[in-house]
Amino acid sequence: MGPERRGPDDLAPEPQRPLIVKKVIVQAGDGHHGGAWKVAYADFVTAMMAFFLLLWLLGATTEEQRKGLADYFTPTLVKLREESAGADGLLGGSSITDADAYPHAAGQTGTQALTIPRDSRGGPVEGGGAQEPAGIRARALQKEIEERLAADAALRELVRQVRVVATPEGVRIDMVDDADFSMFALGTTVLVPRAEELFATIGASIADLPAPIIVRGHTDALPWRPGVATNNWSLSAGRAEATRQSLLRSGIAQGRFARIEGVADRELLIADDPADPRNRRISILLLD
Repeated sequence: MGPERRGPDDLAPEPQRPLIVKKVIVQAGDGHHGGAWKVAYADFVTAMMAFFLLLWLLGATTEEQRKGLADYFTPTLVKLREESAGADGLLGGSSITDADAYPHAAGQTGTQALTIPRDSRGGPVEGGGAQEPAGIRARALQKEIEERLAADAALRELVRQVRVVATPEGVRIDMVDDADFSMFALGTTVLVPRAEELFATIGASIADLPAPIIVRGHTDALPWRPGVATNNWSLSAGRAEATRQSLLRSGIAQGRFARIEGVADRELLIADDPADPRNRRISILLLD
């Protein structure tokens, strides 16, 4: 017998395959081409421009102009009142019993009464207190020194070397060099005889005053010759000490001296001409 033959109807049916659906999402554009980063970058550039504009304003304006700008943008008391509660009312934001409507009102308003003496004229910073104002004392001292110098024919012409001024610290007496007079031998701490007499007159004028004393030496800005060991700092301090010694000899008590200072050419009297001889001076400060 030959092999068995099967017809098409005799073949077994094949199993059905599962249907696979692939879902593809197509974006309108790539993510890095969106517009959000542009907004952030624009904000950054704007902030940097404002920062550099601020730096330019700080460098191109004076302290007074910057203060004016700060005051312009600072809220005023009127604005604070207008923005407080009930600002549109009859009392403009305040009540009859309201102490303050400002920020930090507790620190600005006290609840205790103060009794101020009738003869009170303020503290020493304001120029008051029990003693006379520095301006009056300075004029009185200037007059006394001028009278003492005028009484001596040898010292009469030195009146122009002495200046008495009032300062926030007290009364200051300046003894100033000029082209025709120098208190010290050139480049030294040695007083010339006429300067010794001048300091004796100054000492007699302030001997009875109780104020502590500061002696300060000043020099001009002329350079020293190469190879010279000294300098304007040591010279000004040495001249201040020589002045202190002279005042001691004139009768000033040693305990009245608070300190001596040498400031070299850092506090010029004639700032436009550092070599001017008037920059060489001795200052005696009578402290309040």
